[in-house]
Amino acid sequence: MAATTPGPLTPDVLDREDVRRALAEHDFAAVFSMVRKYGGLSQNRIAVACQLTPGKVSTIISGKHRVTSFDVVCRIADGLRIPGALLGLAPRGWEQNQQVSSPPVEPTGERTSIQETPWRSDATVDLATHLTRSDLLMDRREATRAFAGVALTGAALLDDLEGWLQPAAAVDPPARRGRLGSQDVQALESTARAFRTWDHKRDGGLRPKAVLGQLSEVAGHLEEYQRPEVESRLHGVMAQLAGTAATMAWDAGLQRRAQDYYRLALRSSHAGSDPVFGANVLAGMARQMLYSDRPQDALELVRLAQDGSREAAGPRVRAMLHTREAWAYAALGRVTAFRRATDQAAEALSTAAGGEEPYWIEYFNNAELAGVTGGRLLDLARHDPRQYAEDAANEIRDALARRGPEAGRSHALDSIGLAECLFLVGDVSGGVAQAHRALDAANNTRSKRVRDQLGNLYPYTVGHSAARAVGEVRARIRDLLSN
Repeated sequence: MAATTPGPLTPDVLDREDVRRALAEHDFAAVFSMVRKYGGLSQNRIAVACQLTPGKVSTIISGKHRVTSFDVVCRIADGLRIPGALLGLAPRGWEQNQQVSSPPVEPTGERTSIQETPWRSDATVDLATHLTRSDLLMDRREATRAFAGVALTGAALLDDLEGWLQPAAAVDPPARRGRLGSQDVQALESTARAFRTWDHKRDGGLRPKAVLGQLSEVAGHLEEYQRPEVESRLHGVMAQLAGTAATMAWDAGLQRRAQDYYRLALRSSHAGSDPVFGANVLAGMARQMLYSDRPQDALELVRLAQDGSREAAGPRVRAMLHTREAWAYAALGRVTAFRRATDQAAEALSTAAGGEEPYWIEYFNNAELAGVTGGRLLDLARHDPRQYAEDAANEIRDALARRGPEAGRSHALDSIGLAECLFLVGDVSGGVAQAHRALDAANNTRSKRVRDQLGNLYPYTVGHSAARAVGEVRARIRDLLSN
């Protein structure tokens, strides 16, 4: 029985209250058991209809495997002809008498990233629906198991992103009419801004599903016909929320899922005709590549961002993009190009004025520039401490003086970087003292990046075991990393 044949479940089965309750709760152990009991389907027929193995169906019925994959839920809906509304899904294609292809079979083991979507606003909404409904079904632990080890897409991704430079394709408006007004959209914009600000300052204290739930709601509004100005602003809200979701996933170490949400944010900004935020998204993707030791891919992303926003970007955005460019040059060992790009960032930032650029770039000030520059000099200092370590320390000190503990994650990263600089120049006592301050700051954030940097600091405390102070800071780092 193929998943595209007429449904095997009769209306009297789907109308049962116990079946509907199990479907609403996504309790597929109960669903499959009742399908066997009331629908007369064998375990093998269920497996074939839903594109699962008989063994998988057996483990689901026994309760040993919980269905959390959005793709699998869709296959069950299509294979057993369960209306989407009973499972919290949009109406399925076959419900509208449209022949649709079966959803792709999920590979065994780690889940892969979403498939590429065309640069159309309706495809962007479909992508948002796919991502959020998939991830809202999973808890944080399941997401970590699914995505933490999945490799990033690099150069192959770049060809697909070229669509960002092209005008948005015209699409037919949705049939259902929405009723959102300007005040409704303004409330959604305020929520997106609050989420973004909270995550920037509080370093992961925001619950991811709060952001995903809001993102899912916006996607639902975009599935309806809205006035053009409302639709454009909704795409802007979606871009903001997707960007926040991407940052949170990245900071939690879920690199592939972060890339998926970055791509959604880029497509949403494209649909909302906002090239400046799109450039910011590409800068986030470049940063992700840099942390993954792929500087050439990062440089291509930065150049794409600069090309697409050249006429619209303000001085803070241009300065931020130059620092990403400088970071890539430093990682490639191109010191002269690094210094040139850093100087260009400083020059652009010197012309910035308050209130002239979007709120989300306000964070990029002289403190941020000093912190980013210090971090890149520290990268160079790891290979040549004598030439770069002191300069790196001075830049990081400047950043710490300009922004205090209220900067959260950035303050912690600066503190760790300064401690490493001091160890590199041989100032062990100063490095120990600064490491304690860094640990105090790290205790106030749940950022995986902060813990990764502490892991890089740990080797500097090894080999000085005779000094009690070094042993104490080594023990503190070990204790924090073990939690």
